Amino acid sequence: MLAVAVLAATVVAADPARARAGTGVEYGLTDDAWLTDGPGTVASRLDKLQALGVQVVRFTLDWNEIAPTRPTQASDPDDSAYDWSSADTVLDGLHARNIDTVLQLSGTPKWANGGRPPNYLPSSGSSFRNFATAAATRYGWVTRWLIWNEPNQLRWLRPASPRLYTLRLLNPAYEAIHQVIADAQVAGGGTAPRGGSGGISPVAFLTGLHVAHARLDAYAHNPYPLDPRRESPLSGGCTHCSTITMATIDKLVRLVTVNFPRARIWLTEYAYQSNPPDRVLGVSLAKQARYIGEGDFVAYRTPRVDLLIHFLYQDEPNLARFQSGLVTLAGKAKPALAAFRLPLAETRRTGSTTSFWGQLRSPESGTTVRIERQVGRTWSTVGVAHANGKGFFTFTATLPPGTRVRAEVDAVVGATLTVV
Repeated sequence: MLAVAVLAATVVAADPARARAGTGVEYGLTDDAWLTDGPGTVASRLDKLQALGVQVVRFTLDWNEIAPTRPTQASDPDDSAYDWSSADTVLDGLHARNIDTVLQLSGTPKWANGGRPPNYLPSSGSSFRNFATAAATRYGWVTRWLIWNEPNQLRWLRPASPRLYTLRLLNPAYEAIHQVIADAQVAGGGTAPRGGSGGISPVAFLTGLHVAHARLDAYAHNPYPLDPRRESPLSGGCTHCSTITMATIDKLVRLVTVNFPRARIWLTEYAYQSNPPDRVLGVSLAKQARYIGEGDFVAYRTPRVDLLIHFLYQDEPNLARFQSGLVTLAGKAKPALAAFRLPLAETRRTGSTTSFWGQLRSPESGTTVRIERQVGRTWSTVGVAHANGKGFFTFTATLPPGTRVRAEVDAVVGATLTVV
């Protein structure tokens, strides 16, 4: 007979700081291409995110596209050189639905960097400061801002220099945004898990920001796995390397604590690609779903972490790019979609006792979740857990390895999880 004990809706950990950490973390999604140009209308796409329980969306303001020609009054968002129309449609819709937004500023116009591609630094910090002022003035209701994407890799920023990034991008934008929005939070970094060819490791980039006297309220990082076939969110990361993945997130916490003691941590891009369709870098559909729950749990228990943002909603058309969507290119739901909506993670196994963590996100969900196991072709209730005010719940059960379990509340059914 199965025995189930419903626990209080906090994770019990050996370190009391961990038990208190991350309980206010928000989970979100980023997929600019799908939001702006996906099937249906922008409104219908935003409705899908709202029904899914997306709490925050990261969206990019591409400076080079918004201001392809030099503005006359660059700090004035109403200057005729600015075209905010595409961003307005998405951002106004997010605002109307009370979905929090992280606005990422990226991409240098040719007029600001000597005619070079958008991944080159501007020639001076004043031009970017003016753009940040204009953006903050237009979207004054946005309180979370992120300066650039993965500036430690050359494909996103040339040169990949923490000193120049601080001088020409981060600090000018920090000052500009805070002057316009009193309660703004501005994040620096947004680093990739490794530097790549010609780039800089996230460890070196973060410490370089400290040396350069970077100003930031949060440090942002994208903790993708380096070896998806062998690395899970909970294990398999390289602890002695200068890389930082979800499995080695404690390394990031230590670095931020030392170099920026007051800063929070935002995990602004994260996902596993699935196989199908990516047969080289993808994991199975079941593993992709499992890793969503595990990654969410790691963010929940990790000190300082306020955000974890999934990339993407829909697989990209080019197979060589990211296939980490919750749905396929054709719009068919993967198990990852159910896992995002109602995440469940196996957090501890002691003898025959298994501990689980999860969260109810859908606005249609109640607060009582049924835990079910599969017996043959049917599902039977093992027990119930009660979520706290933010939807988090935990429970324990006596379950043998190989048991297939899932969480269900009202009409919302989570992905199937196999006990290990």
